[in-house]
Amino acid sequence: MSTTKPYIPHHRGRGQGSQRPLQIDWRGEVRLWWREVDRMLLGLVLLLMLVGTVGVAAASPASASRLSTSEAQLSDFYFFNQHLVWQFLGLGALLGTSMLSRERARQAGILLASVMLVMLALVPIFGFERNGAQRWINLGFSLQPSEFLKPGFAVLLAWILSLRMRDPGLPVLAFASAILGLVALLLMMQPNLGDTMLFAGIWFVLVLLSGVSVQLLSGLVGAGIAGLTAAYFLYDNARHRIDSFIGGGTAFDQVDLAQRTLLAGGWTGSGLWLGIRKMNLPEAHTDYIFSVIGEEFGLLACAAVVLLYLALVWRVLLRLVDEDNLFALLAGAGLIAAIGGQAFINILVNLQLFPSKGMTLPLVSYGGSSTIATCLTVGLLLAITRRNPFLRRGTPGLLALLERKDEPA
Repeated sequence: MSTTKPYIPHHRGRGQGSQRPLQIDWRGEVRLWWREVDRMLLGLVLLLMLVGTVGVAAASPASASRLSTSEAQLSDFYFFNQHLVWQFLGLGALLGTSMLSRERARQAGILLASVMLVMLALVPIFGFERNGAQRWINLGFSLQPSEFLKPGFAVLLAWILSLRMRDPGLPVLAFASAILGLVALLLMMQPNLGDTMLFAGIWFVLVLLSGVSVQLLSGLVGAGIAGLTAAYFLYDNARHRIDSFIGGGTAFDQVDLAQRTLLAGGWTGSGLWLGIRKMNLPEAHTDYIFSVIGEEFGLLACAAVVLLYLALVWRVLLRLVDEDNLFALLAGAGLIAAIGGQAFINILVNLQLFPSKGMTLPLVSYGGSSTIATCLTVGLLLAITRRNPFLRRGTPGLLALLERKDEPA
């Protein structure tokens, strides 16, 4: 009886000298990533990060002067130097995450959401207060869990809602709403009304795209209005901010100072480091960096920043138009809603068209947690929207075979 082993193409036996250590072809992976990634979207993100570098450089002297004490004098470029470090780390996180496959990105997003939900629950117990809000937890470094929860929340809800395609009987909307309720409860304990509204906006976008009846949608909108009304009467922080906004505020309110700073530079600005009003502006390098850009570079520069954000959102929507994977469609929409929604709120606050929310301008403002979390959001977005340029919709055989592994389990 013959003991000859059958021939298997490209198969090596286990004999001596036949095994070779597993090696990853990094060059091939990078070439594949460069071919599949949305390079225009990546370019817009890098351009916004460049705007942030210049903006923080302009705002750094003002914030350093306000935060210096008799015991500790901060250099004019303290925040600028720190921002470069955070941007470098964030860029590494962005590029590394963007190289994940769609399936790995889904798993990473769900894991991130799970961990950050636990961290968010620990903030009221172990967190520390800053500027009247308890939003940070000390892990040897300052961490704001709500910032990292945003991308994870979008991916988690997209996965849950996409399960409806496999089993229409699953109560996916109830699950998604329960998660939103838990997040809102934990955020309002800080209190953090701004992020609560942003998470509700992400949830609303995903629910809307997943397909709900008009009657149910109307009920959801009514519940949101009722929740906002309850926040006004039950939370002093929310009531004070809304009353200040409706009443017009005073010359010493942050939002009023921000608007005055924004308009001080006119159309073309006073020039880099020549702004004066920014010196009296609290949080010039974070929440109100848009106003600093307005004073030093002019309203035309502010308009250009707004157009960059609109182009970012529009590019993602164009990318998702031909997407036939429900999870990818929902996750991409949720992630861009997180970035675009936060930018929209921040800019409206600087224009005195919205109550102060304590939100940074994504990819532009200074910040450790916010910078890295936003870069992770962009990285997940790039990973989920990666697409082979040689495959087109309408080739169901090969396309379905290649994307079947990306469908949520």
